[in-house]
Amino acid sequence: MTLPALLHAAIFDMDGTLVDNMRYHSEAWVALSRRLGIDATAERFEREFAGKKNDEILPLLLGRPLTAEELSLLAEEKESHYRRLYSPHLSLIRGAEAFIARLRGAGARLAIATAAPPENRTLVLDGLGVRSLFSRVVGAEEVVRGKPAPDIFLAAARFLEVEPSACVVFEDAINGILAARAAGMIAVGITSTTPPEVLREAGAHFVAPDFATLPPELEARLLVTPTR
Repeated sequence: MTLPALLHAAIFDMDGTLVDNMRYHSEAWVALSRRLGIDATAERFEREFAGKKNDEILPLLLGRPLTAEELSLLAEEKESHYRRLYSPHLSLIRGAEAFIARLRGAGARLAIATAAPPENRTLVLDGLGVRSLFSRVVGAEEVVRGKPAPDIFLAAARFLEVEPSACVVFEDAINGILAARAAGMIAVGITSTTPPEVLREAGAHFVAPDFATLPPELEARLLVTPTR
């Protein structure tokens, strides 16, 4: 595998990547499904739906189109349940804070690209006080298609004014890895919710359990101190 000599930007997914919260999302989705009389498992949400927008997930889950009002009500039911479940456990994945600080010190451009709705972004980014560490937070409302389409990562690269080929994406989900590869970016799988072999099969160039154990080959291309 040939990597670019230097990577100038890092784009982070949020849920399952910066924070280990996907089990709480899955629990909220399963609860909503059961209330609606649908038999769905946490594994299905983690493997098929993670990274998609709510207005993409809900019609697939119910097997029919939904009105805008239905979409809004069901999405809020699920997301408010998730926030109640996850709020007491809010914390960054191991090594994330130190790694982001090192990236900033090396002059890398940083963005978040997430399908999480604004209230969930507020919970995590403002709750942990990390929003200001990123030049841009790109939400699902800013693109037409959710992951595995590359739209949200390409939008982040445009905002950062960096070519896609000079970007690395950190993701935990199959759809996110597929989206990063479709965008022409280096894809790193964080194995908080998905086994490493599954992320590799989806196309991840590298996998790691957290940000404290990233491959040296990747870090060498990101953590280059700018010339003064």
